Amino acid sequence: MLQAIGLTSTPRQDLGPAVDDLTFEAGSGQVTALLGTPGSGKTTALRLMLELEPGRGVTCFRGRPLHRIAHPAREVGTLLGDVPGHPARTARSQLRMLCAAAGVPASRADDLLEVVGLAGLGGQRLGTLSLGMDRRLGLAAALLADPHTLLLDAPSEGLSPRENSWLHGLLRGHAAHGGTVLYTTRDPKEAARTADRVLTIDAGRLVADQDAAEFARTRLRPRVAVRTPHTTRLAALIGREARETRRSVEVVAEGGSLLSVYGSSCAEIGDTAFRHSVLIHQLADETGPTPAPRAPEVPAGPTPAIRAESVAPPLVRRPARGPLRPVRYELRRLLGVRTAPLVGAAVLLASAVISVLLARTGGTPLPRLLAAWPRYLPLPPAAFGAGLLGALAFGDEFRYPALAAGRGTVPRRLGLLAAKLAVSAGAALLMAALVVVTDAQVLRLLYGGDLAHVPPDWEALSVSWGALVVGCAWAGLLAAGVFRSTSAGLAAVLAVPVLVVPLVQKMFAGPSTLAVAGLPGRLRDFAWISWPYQTDRWLAGLLRLVAQPVGAALALSLSGLLCAYLLTGLRGRARW
Repeated sequence: MLQAIGLTSTPRQDLGPAVDDLTFEAGSGQVTALLGTPGSGKTTALRLMLELEPGRGVTCFRGRPLHRIAHPAREVGTLLGDVPGHPARTARSQLRMLCAAAGVPASRADDLLEVVGLAGLGGQRLGTLSLGMDRRLGLAAALLADPHTLLLDAPSEGLSPRENSWLHGLLRGHAAHGGTVLYTTRDPKEAARTADRVLTIDAGRLVADQDAAEFARTRLRPRVAVRTPHTTRLAALIGREARETRRSVEVVAEGGSLLSVYGSSCAEIGDTAFRHSVLIHQLADETGPTPAPRAPEVPAGPTPAIRAESVAPPLVRRPARGPLRPVRYELRRLLGVRTAPLVGAAVLLASAVISVLLARTGGTPLPRLLAAWPRYLPLPPAAFGAGLLGALAFGDEFRYPALAAGRGTVPRRLGLLAAKLAVSAGAALLMAALVVVTDAQVLRLLYGGDLAHVPPDWEALSVSWGALVVGCAWAGLLAAGVFRSTSAGLAAVLAVPVLVVPLVQKMFAGPSTLAVAGLPGRLRDFAWISWPYQTDRWLAGLLRLVAQPVGAALALSLSGLLCAYLLTGLRGRARW
């Protein structure tokens, strides 16, 4: 059972709250429709229930609020608007990625594609899906973790009658197995036809709570829709004739040139208009809603004391939970689109061309030849490509927030950050190794084996080269996570050699009287345990690496970005 108690959104500027003290229940094994006109607060109510909107109140899903449920995706499935996925990602890839987030097997994606009728369209890209197919995919994403409750915002909007019938049949099947279904709609006839219970809201307040049969009997009845430029005159004539014949006829002005007449027929209204020479533009039998009762107005001024005592606890916007299998999720996110292979191919091609040109001019040291790093470039192509992949790791999360319950914030849990750091580092190291191997083979092919040989200090060079590309990848990733933009991540990568390195060089430009030489030996003396003497060489190499301007700049930038990321994450958690 779903219980919403005292849902109240934060008041808008110069307006009252979109949802005001909304309280209702949606029972298990039932389909409940939240009915209202556009602007009545239906979508805001759903977002308040999912804790994606600031306000007050509490929503209990089988007795527990959402933030106290360990795995929310297994309790609540949502469909709020379009599927928030990368347009180049396929439907199957999107669902497999969400399977890792929900902690369910990848085979569940194929099962759900078959359930929603997209079994043969799993390879279709999200950007090419029609509205009906997008709705089906969104419903499959909501059902991935087999949730008990479904919250759907206008799921049938824009669908054909056949797709609409299929959708409500699926919702009815979910409710028949004991689930709870709550969906919003603005069509009273759809609510009466497909729901077990209809909740009518107006101006953010509940004005009616009826079962479908009672709703159809009291709110849906035959009427005659009349369009005429003389609405006032025709309404008066119909009312006068009804009083003369002692019939119960109700005339409602719908605005403009439209009248809704209840208790009469097209023939009677047509005869009345003909006898009195009233021009008629439209005359049709319809089945529609009677005017809904208006929510009571709350006078301006101080809130009454009795209402203040019943104010529900504050409800603030909470970030969505992170994926249950973050490394698997990140791998599927990275490999689900062609961006990573295209970036890798472009980096290999650019590195090979630059390496050949540098070897042709002569005078370039071998390490810079193999890394394809001319002195006039701030970064080699491999480092820039690694930074781009790192920036995309978080930039795409904010652009296509697949992890959020709605179009809300992307989670900042440390498990997700660690997974992104590990996967981006692996991709950067792989790209760096391929660049060196490719450049060496191209140089050996064009200029012979004398030019591309293994340098004697290849170990230190390998560590330095790997640290550079991994540092650029992490700088792009952390900056994109802090500033929520891929462009910001790329700017942070370029800022390291362009801005931070000159600052570091100025810091160490003065004369130095103290040095850290012999630090590994002194660390050995202070340590409680002994380590192999080979470790001293690695520590010395690491110190030399950090002492370099680029290394120091990267270390400084990564430290600042990591602190900023953790501070923004802690600030978001402090609102809980």
